Amino acid sequence: MELQNLPIGIQDFAKIRKEGFLYIDKTDLIYKLIMGGNYYFLSRPRRFGKSLLMSTIHAVFDGKRELFDGFAIADKPDMDWVKHPVLHLDLNTNKYDDKTVLEQKLDDSLSEWENEYGCANRDLPYGMRFEKVIQRAYDKTGQRVVILIDEYDKPMLQAIGNEELQNEFRNTLKGFYGALKSKDGCIQFALLTGVTKFGKVSVFSDLNNLEDISMDLQFHNICGLTDKELTSTLKDYVESLAVANDMTIDDTIQKLRVMYDGYHFHPKGCGMYNPFSVLNTFKKKEFGSYWFETGTPTYLAELLRRHNYNLAKMASCQTTSKVLDSIDPNSTSPIPVIYQSGYLTIKDYDPQFKLYTLGFPNEEVEEGFVDFLMPYYTPISGVDTAFNIQKFVQDVNAGNTELFIKRLKTLFANTPYELVKDLENHYQNVIWILFILLGYHVQAEYHTSEGRIDLVLQTPKFCYVMEFKLDGTAEEALAQIEDKHYTLPFELNGQTIIRVGMNFSKETRNIENVLIG
Repeated sequence: MELQNLPIGIQDFAKIRKEGFLYIDKTDLIYKLIMGGNYYFLSRPRRFGKSLLMSTIHAVFDGKRELFDGFAIADKPDMDWVKHPVLHLDLNTNKYDDKTVLEQKLDDSLSEWENEYGCANRDLPYGMRFEKVIQRAYDKTGQRVVILIDEYDKPMLQAIGNEELQNEFRNTLKGFYGALKSKDGCIQFALLTGVTKFGKVSVFSDLNNLEDISMDLQFHNICGLTDKELTSTLKDYVESLAVANDMTIDDTIQKLRVMYDGYHFHPKGCGMYNPFSVLNTFKKKEFGSYWFETGTPTYLAELLRRHNYNLAKMASCQTTSKVLDSIDPNSTSPIPVIYQSGYLTIKDYDPQFKLYTLGFPNEEVEEGFVDFLMPYYTPISGVDTAFNIQKFVQDVNAGNTELFIKRLKTLFANTPYELVKDLENHYQNVIWILFILLGYHVQAEYHTSEGRIDLVLQTPKFCYVMEFKLDGTAEEALAQIEDKHYTLPFELNGQTIIRVGMNFSKETRNIENVLIG
């Protein structure tokens, strides 16, 4: 059976339908959205289908009933399919490194709408021009206006770390988006999407009628793919992938889950697959890190480094919905940005204390993100050939502690001074990144009843319990492991326990001495 072409990189709903590409029917949720309110905000990670969602809603309000034959929304009795004026702004198409780029983008869009609806107000501020366009479109057509703004936060995100530029973007956008409230009587429906939600200094903080559905259970699956969709609508693609990789159907589905599933946008919501990665896997018949190949924003690494954040803590942290809900650019925690960007997701929820436990959603994200971070913490790609990854793995697996410590010293010796600010945290981050990349089960700051272990590394045969000191002694580190009985939780695991006390020197910025017990 011939499979439909997959719409990789195609975000235009009309093109998908007219040219016979596959479309996963989300129109029942779109119908519920349209009928349930007027003003919405939705945040989702990049490449998660936000632009296609916007294009599909655009087609609905264009009255293009013929494009929806066979889909859930087509036969809804209260859908009138009346054509509305649609003002669709996509901010994802530019690099916002200067305030004039945003100003030009807004001016171009406003000029296009002004020409379409016959009004000229180029001497007015952007917000007032937007108001007049909305009013004119309503007056001219007799239908209330639909406003779709895709990737509203792109300028703000690209200005993280540049307070002056971010303030300029915020002031420009806040005035522009203010038209949504002042012209409420002329507006039928509005949806703003983005990767993040900025709080406190939000560009739409005055829009108290904007409903945030980012963590709304009834819309948790409006973007992305569910397990049900994978095993029903996409089952023929799963079978084709299984044949190409000489795998069973069950093994193929399981690998897809491990690689691309696991995003949760509500504690009770089902796991969501990254659609971009899944569709690329089906097309190329190979499992790969397709999401990361499209590029990871550098602002994420800059945030982590600027705040000297402990990476192991990031990978398994607890937080509240208030923290996750919005971003404060002045906060010292990068967790909201990392979460809303899709690199962390909800793993568990404690209803008693209203605490969310976060973690990497899947293997693609964990490996890709850690690999992406490595150059920001140490130039691993440029180290001497003495630091050989394969040899390192062999040493750790064989329990050759002295040899892999020597390789660690080689790594730290090649770390430029300017990369090192908080030495103790830096060393722990580098070791954690390295072991994750090598595929080991690593826990940093492992809590016991008597204290907190700096790092636990487990292989099939060995359990390394490691304690670090900065300008202390390796003897003190090893004594702490013994005195606080750090090995006790692992003594029944059947592994050989290796105790490692390690001292780092501020002066040499390297491992000074090590004791193994």
